[in-house]
Parts: sequence; C-alpha cells; structure tokens
Amino acid sequence: MADNNHSYFQHPYFVLTGIPGLEQKYYWMAFPLGTLYVIALFGNGVIISTIKSESSLCIPMYYFLCMLTWADMGLALCTLPSMLGIFWFNSKSIPFDACLVQMYFIHTFSAIESGVLVAMVFGRVVAIWNPLRYGTILTSGVVCRTGAVILTRAVCVVFPVPFLIKRLPFYCSNILSHSFCLHQDIMRLACASTQVNSLYGLIAVIFTKGSDSLSILLSYVFILRTVMAIASGEGQLKALNTCVSHICAVLIFYVPLIGVSVIHRFGKHLSPLTHALMANAYLLVPPVLNPIVYTVKTKEIQKKIIQIFVQTKITAEG
Repeated sequence: MADNNHSYFQHPYFVLTGIPGLEQKYYWMAFPLGTLYVIALFGNGVIISTIKSESSLCIPMYYFLCMLTWADMGLALCTLPSMLGIFWFNSKSIPFDACLVQMYFIHTFSAIESGVLVAMVFGRVVAIWNPLRYGTILTSGVVCRTGAVILTRAVCVVFPVPFLIKRLPFYCSNILSHSFCLHQDIMRLACASTQVNSLYGLIAVIFTKGSDSLSILLSYVFILRTVMAIASGEGQLKALNTCVSHICAVLIFYVPLIGVSVIHRFGKHLSPLTHALMANAYLLVPPVLNPIVYTVKTKEIQKKIIQIFVQTKITAEG
C-alpha cells in the first residue's frame, strides 16, 4: 500500500547544493562569483554591440561569433538566479517545474554553442581552402540558414527531456548535487527505472556534441593538411593564426564538458567538492573566457571596450 501511495507523490521542489564544505563562506564567495557573471555579460554584450556597429565586422566569421556570444549569455543567464540565490541569500530550493525549465535551457544553449563551434570551423575551412570564394560560399543567407538549423536542432533534440523526467516518480531524496539543474543529476534521484532517459540522453549527446566534436576534429585535420601544402612558412603561420581563437573556444567548451561527463560516469568515488567545481566550470568558464579570447584577438572589440571605459570616466567626472 505504501508503494502505491508513493506513485502519487512528487517532491514539490528540489534542493540545490552550493560548494560542499564551504557553506560558511558562501556570502563572501558571492562577490567573486558575481564578478564572473558581470565579466561574462559585459564581455559578450560588448562583442555583440561591436559587431552590430562596426561595418568591417559584418562578415560571416563575426556573425558566427555573435551567435556564440548569444549562446554564452544564455548559459550565464540560465544559472545566474540559482547560483546567486544560493551564495548570496542561502536560497537553495527550486520548484520542480522551474528546475525542469532551467535544465531545458541549459542543455539547449549548450547544444547551440556546440553547433556554432562547428559552423565557425567550417568558415575557417572555406577561408583557408578557397579564400577567393569565401564571400560567395558563405553568404549572409547561408549564415542565417546555418544559424536556423543550429537553433532548430538544439530546441528539438532537448525538447523531450523535461517530459521524460516529468513521468518519473521522485519520492526519495530531492537533494541535487549542483547549484543548478542538469539532466544527469535530476535523473539519478528518480525512484524508478531511468533506462529510457539514459538511452535518449546518450542519443542526444551523440547527435549533438558527439557528431560536432568529430566534425571539428576532422575539419582541423583537413586544415592542417591544407596549411602544410602552403609553400612559405610565413603563409603557414598566417593561416594557422586565424584559427587560434576558435581552437581556444573549442578547448574552453569541450574540456570542462568532457570533465563533467567523465566524473558523472566514473567519478562516483570522488568528493562532492570535485563534482561541484567541475559542474560550475562547465557552465561558467565558456561565457567568461570566450569574450577575453576574442577581445585579445580583435582590435575593434578592444577599441570598443576602451571607448566604453573613457565614456564612463567622463560621465563619472562630470
């Protein structure tokens, strides 16, 4: 009889976890955490503003960069309420449905970012392999259609996940191991078989990040072969230099992602602190570091930041 009653009971909320062992320092940790969010939102906002205002940046490479920054801002905004709620206000509970919504947008923006990285490497392939036809191959229409495909794929692939979670009973523990809601983390709390969820999650990962990472790897193999065929060493360095920012963006995105996946699968013996730090790095590192990488490599963005600081200083003095 008790088991039958359980089938009609769901926890109305989940309890989020901050960083285990550092609960007494949450208030002070909120300031550097808030600084990271400011850097992420300000940096990505400046990139979008610069690309929009500078006619010299209205080319496919920077259109793709604009898509990447929107994905980064989406990731940052998805986790901002729950992260600052925990560290600033010690508010750890999140309603069940709100958790599913946050989970959906986190995985959707993550899939979008992965797809944009593939589109960006395709742009590098065209620019190095056939630079004279770059403008005719990557037209504005092609870029827009590519962006639409990336968005549609992410939305459709992740769409069933909340409904697959919704059908599961949660009458045991409701304590999550992160400061935000992830599919793997919610799924492990279910009091029923999660084979369907696990199978669909695996298919979704293979279809998005798995195929994307393979495409990026093969594209760089092709780029290296093309660059090695260039006669002059100076030409080789110049060609490879155009890929530095993208390579950094790929590493910034995939290294934390692989780390989180490996820890979830094989790191059950590791401390909760390790799980928490890796998960936070997975969602915070790309939005914070990508603007820094592209600012260092793009003079127009550097000028825009200097202009903003000068205007702020003049306004403050006035």
